[in-house]
Amino acid sequence: MYIAEILALSAAVCIAMSGMLVSELQGRLPLLDLARLQMIAAFLMTAAVSVILGGWRTVELWQFGYLAVSSLFGIVIASTTYFATIYTAGPRTTALLFSLASPFAVVLGYVFLGETLSGQQSIGIACVLSGILLAIGARSSSKAGGDQAKTPWVGIVLGVVTAFGQALGSLAARPAMAGGVEPFTAMAVRSGLAALFFILLMAVPHPALKPAPTITKRSVGFAVGSAFFGVGLGMSLLMAALAHGNVGVVSTLSSMTPIVILPMVWARTGTVPPAPAWFGAALAVIGTALISL
Repeated sequence: MYIAEILALSAAVCIAMSGMLVSELQGRLPLLDLARLQMIAAFLMTAAVSVILGGWRTVELWQFGYLAVSSLFGIVIASTTYFATIYTAGPRTTALLFSLASPFAVVLGYVFLGETLSGQQSIGIACVLSGILLAIGARSSSKAGGDQAKTPWVGIVLGVVTAFGQALGSLAARPAMAGGVEPFTAMAVRSGLAALFFILLMAVPHPALKPAPTITKRSVGFAVGSAFFGVGLGMSLLMAALAHGNVGVVSTLSSMTPIVILPMVWARTGTVPPAPAWFGAALAVIGTALISL
């Protein structure tokens, strides 16, 4: 039975669904309010699982420090720019740009941790970059796909920052995870610190940082739902897949989000994404496979 593979693909579907739910909030919920609601919901979900598993006993002070740094780069910065990318460029382009996290992680590991960079991984990085350039370049001649017909440069920059922040967050978390921190507990610490940051941000006397005067129940539902699919269910499925299968295979299959999200965008907009979008997304996944396997 291909249990691990099914779980990994299910995680990719959940992450894609999370991105689609976030895209529904564009123009309805300010960016910082979305980040605050997402992080609070993510913390409550992962903390509950951690308490059930007794994971809080696996965290020591030095590991907490690494997780705090990971939270800064991987969640406070990366999650904010991730939501901003979806708002600016749409969920399909965001999922594609997020594929850059894998090449960034490899390069950072090579530079800071002395890890080797093989020829296969170099080809994988080239495939990811080529796939992204192909898919985004196709937008200039297509109005399909649910994103902007022509992806604005600010959206691309935000997506790159998201991937780089995610890679930095993963790099910072490695020592803590290698030290035996339970995964859900690590996520609870990271999301909890991020939630605290966004809550404290409301005290800053600047109009742009103030919460919206009213937030509809529908918006709260979408925000919590995206946290459930992205962090709650998606992370649970990924952790279960890693427990049953090969890390490289699971990492590759769980990175199928750029492909999985295309039929979702098709169903939502009624417009078929252009062929280069499909091919570019597939090339990005192939590149991730070469990096991971």
